[in-house]
Amino acid sequence: MNKPIRRLSYVVALLFCSLLFSTTWVQFVTAKSIDNLPGNYRTLLNGYSRQRGAILVNGSPIAKSVPIKDRYKFVRTYPSAKLYSQVTGYYSFTYGAGGGLEGSEDSLLSGQSDQLFYRQVLDMLTGKPPSGASLELTINPKAQTAADQALGNQRGAVVALDPKTGAILAMVSHPQYDPGTLASHNLNSVAAAWKALNAAPGNPAVNRAIAGDLYPPGSTFKLVTAAAALSSGKFTESSQIPGPATLALPQSTAHLPTDDRQPCGPGDKTTLTHALEISCNTAFGWLGLDLGGNALRAQAAKFGFGDTLHVPMRVTASSVPPLNAPQSAQAAIGQYDVRVTPLQMAMVSAGIANNGAVMTPYLVKDSRNSSLDIIDQTQPQQLSQAVTPAVAAALTRMMVTVVQSGTGTPAQIPGITVAGKTGTAQLAAGGNPDAWFTSFAPATKPQVAIAVVVENGGNAGSEAYGGAVAGPIARAVMEAVLKP
Repeated sequence: MNKPIRRLSYVVALLFCSLLFSTTWVQFVTAKSIDNLPGNYRTLLNGYSRQRGAILVNGSPIAKSVPIKDRYKFVRTYPSAKLYSQVTGYYSFTYGAGGGLEGSEDSLLSGQSDQLFYRQVLDMLTGKPPSGASLELTINPKAQTAADQALGNQRGAVVALDPKTGAILAMVSHPQYDPGTLASHNLNSVAAAWKALNAAPGNPAVNRAIAGDLYPPGSTFKLVTAAAALSSGKFTESSQIPGPATLALPQSTAHLPTDDRQPCGPGDKTTLTHALEISCNTAFGWLGLDLGGNALRAQAAKFGFGDTLHVPMRVTASSVPPLNAPQSAQAAIGQYDVRVTPLQMAMVSAGIANNGAVMTPYLVKDSRNSSLDIIDQTQPQQLSQAVTPAVAAALTRMMVTVVQSGTGTPAQIPGITVAGKTGTAQLAAGGNPDAWFTSFAPATKPQVAIAVVVENGGNAGSEAYGGAVAGPIARAVMEAVLKP
Protein backbone atom coordinates (compact mmCIF):
# COMPACT_ATOMS: atom_id res chain seq x y z
CA MET A 1 0.00 0.00 0.00
CA ASN A 2 1.51 3.34 -1.03
CA LYS A 3 1.70 6.28 1.28
CA PRO A 4 -1.30 8.36 -0.09
CA ILE A 5 -3.62 5.35 0.09
CA ARG A 6 -2.48 4.60 3.63
CA ARG A 7 -3.20 8.18 4.68
CA LEU A 8 -6.62 8.02 3.06
CA SER A 9 -7.40 4.78 4.93
CA TYR A 10 -6.52 6.51 8.21
CA VAL A 11 -8.90 9.34 7.39
CA VAL A 12 -11.68 6.92 6.44
CA ALA A 13 -11.11 4.92 9.63
CA LEU A 14 -11.23 8.11 11.71
CA LEU A 15 -14.47 9.13 10.05
CA PHE A 16 -16.01 5.74 10.77
CA CYS A 17 -14.88 5.99 14.40
CA SER A 18 -16.36 9.48 14.65
CA LEU A 19 -19.62 8.26 13.16
CA LEU A 20 -19.73 5.32 15.57
CA PHE A 21 -19.00 7.59 18.52
CA SER A 22 -21.55 10.20 17.53
CA THR A 23 -24.23 7.56 16.91
CA THR A 24 -23.53 5.93 20.26
CA TRP A 25 -23.59 9.30 21.98
CA VAL A 26 -26.93 10.26 20.45
CA GLN A 27 -28.61 6.87 20.95
CA PHE A 28 -27.45 6.14 24.49
CA VAL A 29 -25.97 9.18 26.24
CA THR A 30 -28.21 12.02 25.12
CA ALA A 31 -31.26 9.98 24.09
CA LYS A 32 -33.28 10.82 27.17
CA SER A 33 -32.61 14.56 26.98
CA ILE A 34 -33.50 14.57 23.26
CA ASP A 35 -36.70 12.64 23.99
CA ASN A 36 -37.60 15.25 26.58
CA LEU A 37 -37.13 18.25 24.30
CA PRO A 38 -40.40 20.24 24.26
CA GLY A 39 -40.39 20.42 20.47
CA ASN A 40 -39.76 16.71 19.83
CA TYR A 41 -42.97 15.99 17.96
CA ARG A 42 -42.28 12.27 17.43
CA THR A 43 -41.72 11.71 21.15
CA LEU A 44 -44.83 13.69 22.04
CA LEU A 45 -46.92 11.74 19.57
CA ASN A 46 -45.51 8.42 20.77
CA GLY A 47 -46.22 9.27 24.42
CA TYR A 48 -49.69 10.64 23.68
CA SER A 49 -50.65 7.54 21.70
CA ARG A 50 -49.72 5.23 24.59
CA GLN A 51 -52.42 4.24 27.07
CA ARG A 52 -51.76 6.36 30.12
CA GLY A 53 -52.45 4.95 33.56
CA ALA A 54 -55.65 5.89 35.36
CA ILE A 55 -55.93 7.94 38.54
CA LEU A 56 -58.46 6.29 40.83
CA VAL A 57 -60.52 7.27 43.87
CA ASN A 58 -62.15 4.36 45.64
CA GLY A 59 -61.62 2.30 42.48
CA SER A 60 -63.33 4.79 40.16
CA PRO A 61 -61.29 6.79 37.63
CA ILE A 62 -60.99 10.54 38.01
CA ALA A 63 -58.53 10.57 35.07
CA LYS A 64 -58.31 7.91 32.37
CA SER A 65 -57.27 7.36 28.75
CA VAL A 66 -60.05 6.39 26.36
CA PRO A 67 -59.34 4.81 22.92
CA ILE A 68 -60.17 7.02 19.96
CA LYS A 69 -59.78 6.59 16.20
CA ASP A 70 -57.24 9.26 15.32
CA ARG A 71 -53.46 9.51 15.17
CA TYR A 72 -53.24 9.99 18.94
CA LYS A 73 -55.06 6.67 19.63
CA PHE A 74 -56.17 7.81 23.11
CA VAL A 75 -57.82 10.87 24.59
CA ARG A 76 -57.38 11.80 28.27
CA THR A 77 -60.69 12.31 30.06
CA TYR A 78 -61.56 13.57 33.53
CA PRO A 79 -64.98 12.17 34.58
CA SER A 80 -65.24 14.38 37.66
CA ALA A 81 -63.80 17.39 35.85
CA LYS A 82 -63.52 20.32 38.27
CA LEU A 83 -63.98 18.39 41.53
CA TYR A 84 -60.46 16.95 41.35
CA SER A 85 -58.86 19.47 38.99
CA GLN A 86 -55.95 20.48 41.24
CA VAL A 87 -55.45 16.87 42.37
CA THR A 88 -55.21 15.39 38.88
CA GLY A 89 -53.72 18.35 37.06
CA TYR A 90 -53.81 18.16 33.25
CA TYR A 91 -52.29 16.14 30.39
CA SER A 92 -52.04 18.01 27.13
CA PHE A 93 -50.30 17.28 23.82
CA THR A 94 -49.45 20.97 23.55
CA TYR A 95 -48.60 21.84 27.14
CA GLY A 96 -47.46 18.50 28.53
CA ALA A 97 -48.31 17.09 31.96
CA GLY A 98 -48.61 19.37 34.97
CA GLY A 99 -50.62 20.98 37.71
CA GLY A 100 -51.07 17.89 39.89
CA LEU A 101 -50.48 14.15 39.80
CA GLU A 102 -50.32 14.19 35.99
CA GLY A 103 -47.12 16.18 36.35
CA SER A 104 -45.59 14.85 39.57
CA GLU A 105 -46.23 11.18 38.67
CA ASP A 106 -45.82 11.48 34.91
CA SER A 107 -43.14 8.78 34.67
CA LEU A 108 -45.44 6.22 36.28
CA LEU A 109 -48.60 7.26 34.46
CA SER A 110 -46.81 7.33 31.09
CA GLY A 111 -45.06 3.99 31.66
CA GLN A 112 -41.56 5.47 31.55
CA SER A 113 -40.68 4.75 35.19
CA ASP A 114 -37.90 2.26 35.93
CA GLN A 115 -40.38 0.59 38.29
CA LEU A 116 -42.26 -0.64 35.20
CA PHE A 117 -39.22 -1.94 33.29
CA TYR A 118 -39.84 -5.68 33.73
CA ARG A 119 -43.55 -5.32 33.05
CA GLN A 120 -42.79 -3.43 29.85
CA VAL A 121 -40.33 -6.12 28.73
CA LEU A 122 -42.98 -8.81 29.26
CA ASP A 123 -45.56 -6.73 27.40
CA MET A 124 -43.14 -6.30 24.51
CA LEU A 125 -42.43 -10.06 24.33
CA THR A 126 -46.12 -10.94 24.42
CA GLY A 127 -47.09 -8.22 21.97
CA LYS A 128 -49.20 -6.35 24.49
CA PRO A 129 -49.33 -2.58 23.88
CA PRO A 130 -47.30 -0.63 26.47
CA SER A 131 -49.26 1.26 29.10
CA GLY A 132 -48.67 3.26 32.23
CA ALA A 133 -49.29 2.52 35.89
CA SER A 134 -52.54 3.40 37.63
CA LEU A 135 -52.64 5.32 40.90
CA GLU A 136 -55.11 4.61 43.71
CA LEU A 137 -55.55 7.69 45.90
CA THR A 138 -56.29 8.06 49.60
CA ILE A 139 -59.15 10.49 48.93
CA ASN A 140 -62.50 9.82 50.58
CA PRO A 141 -65.00 10.70 47.80
CA LYS A 142 -67.72 11.70 50.28
CA ALA A 143 -65.33 14.06 52.07
CA GLN A 144 -64.11 15.53 48.77
CA THR A 145 -67.64 16.21 47.58
CA ALA A 146 -68.67 17.66 50.95
CA ALA A 147 -65.68 20.02 50.96
CA ASP A 148 -66.39 21.15 47.41
CA GLN A 149 -70.07 21.80 48.04
CA ALA A 150 -69.56 23.50 51.40
CA LEU A 151 -66.88 25.83 50.03
CA GLY A 152 -69.23 26.66 47.15
CA ASN A 153 -68.47 29.79 45.16
CA GLN A 154 -65.98 31.10 47.70
CA ARG A 155 -62.22 31.18 47.10
CA GLY A 156 -60.15 29.11 49.46
CA ALA A 157 -59.10 25.56 50.24
CA VAL A 158 -59.96 22.54 52.36
CA VAL A 159 -57.64 19.72 53.45
CA ALA A 160 -58.61 16.68 55.52
CA LEU A 161 -56.17 14.11 56.91
CA ASP A 162 -56.25 10.80 58.69
CA PRO A 163 -54.33 11.79 61.86
CA LYS A 164 -52.92 8.32 62.45
CA THR A 165 -51.47 7.77 58.96
CA GLY A 166 -51.18 11.15 57.24
CA ALA A 167 -53.40 9.97 54.36
CA ILE A 168 -55.10 12.89 52.62
CA LEU A 169 -58.87 12.34 52.74
CA ALA A 170 -59.88 15.53 50.93
CA MET A 171 -58.05 18.23 49.01
CA VAL A 172 -60.15 20.97 47.45
CA SER A 173 -59.07 24.33 46.07
CA HIS A 174 -61.39 27.01 44.67
CA PRO A 175 -61.66 28.36 42.03
CA GLN A 176 -61.39 25.23 39.89
CA TYR A 177 -61.00 24.46 36.20
CA ASP A 178 -61.79 21.64 33.77
CA PRO A 179 -58.55 19.81 32.82
CA GLY A 180 -60.43 18.07 30.00
CA THR A 181 -60.34 21.27 27.95
CA LEU A 182 -56.55 20.95 27.77
CA ALA A 183 -56.67 17.28 26.73
CA SER A 184 -58.69 17.86 23.55
CA HIS A 185 -57.24 16.79 20.20
CA ASN A 186 -58.37 20.09 18.69
CA LEU A 187 -55.16 22.05 19.24
CA ASN A 188 -56.80 25.39 18.49
CA SER A 189 -59.40 24.89 21.21
CA VAL A 190 -56.66 23.70 23.58
CA ALA A 191 -54.69 26.90 22.95
CA ALA A 192 -57.81 28.96 23.63
CA ALA A 193 -58.53 27.00 26.82
CA TRP A 194 -54.93 27.50 28.01
CA LYS A 195 -55.17 31.24 27.39
CA ALA A 196 -58.49 31.44 29.24
CA LEU A 197 -57.16 29.40 32.16
CA ASN A 198 -54.16 31.66 32.65
CA ALA A 199 -56.30 34.79 32.35
CA ALA A 200 -59.05 33.54 34.69
CA PRO A 201 -59.54 35.51 37.92
CA GLY A 202 -58.23 33.79 41.02
CA ASN A 203 -55.70 31.64 39.13
CA PRO A 204 -57.67 28.35 39.14
CA ALA A 205 -54.64 26.24 38.18
CA VAL A 206 -53.03 26.95 41.59
CA ASN A 207 -53.66 24.38 44.30
CA ARG A 208 -54.28 26.69 47.25
CA ALA A 209 -54.22 23.72 49.64
CA ILE A 210 -50.47 23.22 49.19
CA ALA A 211 -49.03 26.07 47.14
CA GLY A 212 -49.49 29.54 45.71
CA ASP A 213 -49.37 32.70 47.81
CA LEU A 214 -49.43 31.35 51.36
CA TYR A 215 -51.80 32.65 54.00
CA PRO A 216 -51.39 34.29 57.41
CA PRO A 217 -52.97 31.69 59.71
CA GLY A 218 -54.51 34.13 62.16
CA SER A 219 -55.61 32.68 65.47
CA THR A 220 -55.27 29.04 64.33
CA PHE A 221 -51.54 29.61 65.00
CA LYS A 222 -52.41 30.03 68.69
CA LEU A 223 -52.34 26.23 68.80
CA VAL A 224 -48.61 26.39 68.07
CA THR A 225 -48.15 29.12 70.69
CA ALA A 226 -50.13 27.13 73.26
CA ALA A 227 -48.06 24.03 72.43
CA ALA A 228 -44.85 26.01 73.01
CA ALA A 229 -46.19 27.37 76.31
CA LEU A 230 -47.24 23.97 77.64
CA SER A 231 -44.01 22.35 76.41
CA SER A 232 -41.91 24.98 78.19
CA GLY A 233 -42.92 23.60 81.57
CA LYS A 234 -43.81 27.10 82.78
CA PHE A 235 -47.53 26.86 82.04
CA THR A 236 -50.43 24.47 82.39
CA GLU A 237 -53.85 24.69 80.80
CA SER A 238 -55.17 26.29 84.01
CA SER A 239 -52.34 28.81 84.43
CA GLN A 240 -53.41 32.40 84.99
CA ILE A 241 -51.92 34.74 82.40
CA PRO A 242 -52.44 38.44 81.59
CA GLY A 243 -55.32 39.21 79.24
CA PRO A 244 -55.80 43.01 79.24
CA ALA A 245 -57.91 44.94 76.75
CA THR A 246 -54.71 46.14 75.07
CA LEU A 247 -51.13 44.91 75.29
CA ALA A 248 -48.28 47.39 74.97
CA LEU A 249 -45.58 46.08 72.67
CA PRO A 250 -41.95 46.65 73.72
CA GLN A 251 -39.56 48.61 71.47
CA SER A 252 -42.65 50.11 69.85
CA THR A 253 -45.44 52.63 70.39
CA ALA A 254 -47.94 50.12 69.02
CA HIS A 255 -50.51 48.26 71.09
CA LEU A 256 -52.13 44.87 70.49
CA PRO A 257 -55.89 44.98 71.29
CA THR A 258 -58.47 42.29 71.90
CA ASP A 259 -61.17 41.92 69.25
CA ASP A 260 -63.85 43.59 71.37
CA ARG A 261 -61.43 45.99 73.14
CA GLN A 262 -62.42 44.38 76.46
CA PRO A 263 -60.28 42.45 78.98
CA CYS A 264 -60.35 38.66 78.58
CA GLY A 265 -61.14 38.12 82.26
CA PRO A 266 -61.61 39.81 85.62
CA GLY A 267 -58.60 41.78 86.78
CA ASP A 268 -57.13 41.57 83.30
CA LYS A 269 -56.37 37.89 83.93
CA THR A 270 -57.48 34.67 82.24
CA THR A 271 -56.52 31.01 82.13
CA LEU A 272 -54.67 29.54 79.18
CA THR A 273 -57.70 27.39 78.39
CA HIS A 274 -60.11 30.32 78.47
CA ALA A 275 -57.72 32.41 76.38
CA LEU A 276 -57.86 29.77 73.63
CA GLU A 277 -61.60 29.29 74.05
CA ILE A 278 -62.35 32.96 73.35
CA SER A 279 -59.22 33.49 71.21
CA CYS A 280 -57.78 36.26 73.39
CA ASN A 281 -55.18 38.16 71.36
CA THR A 282 -53.55 39.96 74.25
CA ALA A 283 -53.07 36.79 76.30
CA PHE A 284 -51.37 35.04 73.40
CA GLY A 285 -49.43 38.16 72.51
CA TRP A 286 -48.12 38.16 76.09
CA LEU A 287 -47.19 34.49 75.74
CA GLY A 288 -45.27 35.35 72.59
CA LEU A 289 -43.30 37.97 74.50
CA ASP A 290 -42.66 35.62 77.39
CA LEU A 291 -41.62 32.64 75.28
CA GLY A 292 -39.69 34.59 72.66
CA GLY A 293 -39.47 34.23 68.91
CA ASN A 294 -36.99 31.35 68.97
CA ALA A 295 -39.33 29.18 71.03
CA LEU A 296 -42.23 29.90 68.67
CA ARG A 297 -40.13 29.07 65.61
CA ALA A 298 -38.78 25.88 67.20
CA GLN A 299 -42.26 24.69 68.10
CA ALA A 300 -43.57 25.48 64.61
CA ALA A 301 -40.68 23.52 63.09
CA LYS A 302 -41.72 20.48 65.12
CA PHE A 303 -45.13 20.64 63.44
CA GLY A 304 -43.50 20.70 59.98
CA PHE A 305 -42.98 24.41 59.32
CA GLY A 306 -39.97 24.87 57.07
CA ASP A 307 -40.18 21.34 55.62
CA THR A 308 -40.53 20.97 51.85
CA LEU A 309 -42.83 17.98 51.48
CA HIS A 310 -44.02 16.02 48.45
CA VAL A 311 -47.44 14.39 48.62
CA PRO A 312 -46.23 13.61 45.83
CA MET A 313 -46.91 17.13 44.46
CA ARG A 314 -44.45 19.57 45.97
CA VAL A 315 -45.81 21.43 49.00
CA THR A 316 -44.61 24.99 49.56
CA ALA A 317 -42.98 25.19 52.98
CA SER A 318 -44.81 27.18 55.67
CA SER A 319 -42.66 29.65 57.57
CA VAL A 320 -42.14 31.69 60.70
CA PRO A 321 -39.41 34.31 60.14
CA PRO A 322 -36.83 35.46 62.72
CA LEU A 323 -38.66 37.60 65.28
CA ASN A 324 -37.82 40.48 67.57
CA ALA A 325 -39.90 41.12 70.70
CA PRO A 326 -42.90 43.00 69.22
CA GLN A 327 -42.92 40.69 66.21
CA SER A 328 -43.04 37.70 68.57
CA ALA A 329 -46.26 39.05 70.08
CA GLN A 330 -47.79 39.47 66.63
CA ALA A 331 -46.55 36.10 65.38
CA ALA A 332 -47.99 34.39 68.46
CA ILE A 333 -51.48 35.27 67.19
CA GLY A 334 -50.66 34.22 63.62
CA GLN A 335 -49.97 37.67 62.19
CA TYR A 336 -46.80 39.55 61.16
CA ASP A 337 -45.05 37.45 58.46
CA VAL A 338 -46.17 33.96 59.51
CA ARG A 339 -47.31 32.17 56.34
CA VAL A 340 -48.89 28.75 56.00
CA THR A 341 -50.61 26.32 53.67
CA PRO A 342 -53.95 24.83 54.70
CA LEU A 343 -52.20 21.44 54.64
CA GLN A 344 -49.78 22.69 57.30
CA MET A 345 -52.57 23.77 59.64
CA ALA A 346 -54.30 20.42 59.11
CA MET A 347 -50.99 18.80 60.13
CA VAL A 348 -50.98 20.85 63.36
CA SER A 349 -54.42 19.56 64.32
CA ALA A 350 -53.57 16.04 63.16
CA GLY A 351 -50.39 16.05 65.26
CA ILE A 352 -52.32 17.07 68.36
CA ALA A 353 -54.96 14.44 67.61
CA ASN A 354 -52.27 11.76 67.20
CA ASN A 355 -50.74 12.11 70.69
CA GLY A 356 -48.28 14.72 69.44
CA ALA A 357 -46.91 12.66 66.52
CA VAL A 358 -47.09 14.40 63.13
CA MET A 359 -47.38 11.96 60.23
CA THR A 360 -46.02 12.69 56.76
CA PRO A 361 -49.01 13.51 54.51
CA TYR A 362 -49.51 11.49 51.34
CA LEU A 363 -52.06 11.29 48.53
CA VAL A 364 -51.22 8.06 46.65
CA LYS A 365 -52.20 4.83 48.41
CA ASP A 366 -50.58 2.53 45.86
CA SER A 367 -49.56 2.24 42.21
CA ARG A 368 -50.26 -0.78 39.97
CA ASN A 369 -48.95 -1.94 36.62
CA SER A 370 -51.10 -2.96 33.64
CA SER A 371 -51.69 -6.39 35.23
CA LEU A 372 -52.91 -4.67 38.42
CA ASP A 373 -49.93 -5.93 40.41
CA ILE A 374 -48.93 -3.49 43.16
CA ILE A 375 -45.52 -2.01 42.31
CA ASP A 376 -45.44 0.50 45.15
CA GLN A 377 -47.52 1.04 48.29
CA THR A 378 -47.18 4.01 50.61
CA GLN A 379 -46.31 3.12 54.19
CA PRO A 380 -47.26 5.73 56.82
CA GLN A 381 -44.20 7.50 58.23
CA GLN A 382 -43.84 9.76 61.24
CA LEU A 383 -42.49 13.18 60.34
CA SER A 384 -41.87 14.44 63.87
CA GLN A 385 -42.92 14.38 67.51
CA ALA A 386 -44.30 17.89 67.89
CA VAL A 387 -45.35 17.64 71.54
CA THR A 388 -45.53 15.00 74.24
CA PRO A 389 -48.71 12.90 74.60
CA ALA A 390 -49.46 14.80 77.84
CA VAL A 391 -49.23 18.18 76.10
CA ALA A 392 -51.33 16.84 73.20
CA ALA A 393 -54.00 15.72 75.67
CA ALA A 394 -54.05 19.16 77.31
CA LEU A 395 -54.32 20.89 73.91
CA THR A 396 -57.17 18.55 72.98
CA ARG A 397 -59.11 19.47 76.12
CA MET A 398 -58.53 23.15 75.36
CA MET A 399 -59.67 22.76 71.75
CA VAL A 400 -62.82 20.96 72.87
CA THR A 401 -63.83 24.02 74.92
CA VAL A 402 -63.41 26.18 71.80
CA VAL A 403 -66.12 24.18 70.01
CA GLN A 404 -68.32 23.49 73.03
CA SER A 405 -68.58 27.04 74.34
CA GLY A 406 -66.12 29.33 72.54
CA THR A 407 -65.57 30.80 69.10
CA GLY A 408 -65.97 27.44 67.32
CA THR A 409 -69.55 26.50 68.21
CA PRO A 410 -70.68 26.47 64.51
CA ALA A 411 -68.56 23.31 64.07
CA GLN A 412 -70.47 21.29 66.66
CA ILE A 413 -71.72 17.87 65.54
CA PRO A 414 -74.53 16.27 67.60
CA GLY A 415 -73.28 13.15 69.34
CA ILE A 416 -69.63 13.76 68.41
CA THR A 417 -67.07 15.71 70.43
CA VAL A 418 -65.14 18.07 68.16
CA ALA A 419 -61.83 19.77 69.01
CA GLY A 420 -61.10 22.90 67.00
CA LYS A 421 -59.68 26.40 66.69
CA THR A 422 -60.95 29.40 64.76
CA GLY A 423 -58.91 32.05 63.01
CA THR A 424 -59.61 35.42 61.43
CA ALA A 425 -56.46 36.60 59.68
CA GLN A 426 -56.06 40.29 58.95
CA LEU A 427 -54.31 40.96 55.64
CA ALA A 428 -51.35 43.33 55.55
CA ALA A 429 -52.63 44.97 52.38
CA GLY A 430 -56.05 45.64 53.92
CA GLY A 431 -59.31 44.21 52.68
CA ASN A 432 -61.56 41.65 54.30
CA PRO A 433 -59.92 39.06 56.57
CA ASP A 434 -59.37 35.40 55.67
CA ALA A 435 -61.56 33.03 57.69
CA TRP A 436 -59.95 29.89 59.16
CA PHE A 437 -60.97 26.81 61.03
CA THR A 438 -58.91 23.75 61.96
CA SER A 439 -60.18 20.78 63.93
CA PHE A 440 -60.31 17.05 64.49
CA ALA A 441 -62.98 14.56 65.54
CA PRO A 442 -63.98 12.60 67.47
CA ALA A 443 -61.83 14.25 70.11
CA THR A 444 -61.48 11.01 72.08
CA LYS A 445 -60.65 8.77 69.11
CA PRO A 446 -59.75 11.01 66.15
CA GLN A 447 -60.45 9.80 62.62
CA VAL A 448 -60.18 13.06 60.68
CA ALA A 449 -58.27 16.33 61.03
CA ILE A 450 -59.10 19.28 58.85
CA ALA A 451 -58.14 22.83 57.94
CA VAL A 452 -60.30 25.30 56.05
CA VAL A 453 -59.44 28.76 54.75
CA VAL A 454 -61.91 31.07 53.02
CA GLU A 455 -60.26 34.04 51.35
CA ASN A 456 -61.38 37.59 52.13
CA GLY A 457 -64.21 36.40 54.32
CA GLY A 458 -66.00 34.66 51.47
CA ASN A 459 -69.64 35.59 51.13
CA ALA A 460 -69.61 37.20 54.59
CA GLY A 461 -67.09 39.83 53.49
CA SER A 462 -65.99 42.26 56.20
CA GLU A 463 -68.34 40.64 58.72
CA ALA A 464 -66.54 37.31 58.52
CA TYR A 465 -64.90 35.47 61.33
CA GLY A 466 -63.44 31.97 61.29
CA GLY A 467 -66.06 30.15 63.33
CA ALA A 468 -69.06 31.37 61.34
CA VAL A 469 -67.56 31.12 57.84
CA ALA A 470 -65.07 28.24 57.92
CA GLY A 471 -66.52 26.25 60.85
CA PRO A 472 -69.59 24.92 58.98
CA ILE A 473 -67.37 23.82 56.07
CA ALA A 474 -65.17 21.84 58.43
CA ARG A 475 -68.26 20.36 60.08
CA ALA A 476 -69.62 19.17 56.72
CA VAL A 477 -66.38 17.39 55.86
CA MET A 478 -66.05 15.80 59.30
CA GLU A 479 -69.63 14.55 59.07
CA ALA A 480 -68.94 13.07 55.64
CA VAL A 481 -66.05 11.06 57.06
CA LEU A 482 -67.64 10.06 60.35
CA LYS A 483 -71.26 9.39 59.44
CA PRO A 484 -72.41 6.46 57.24
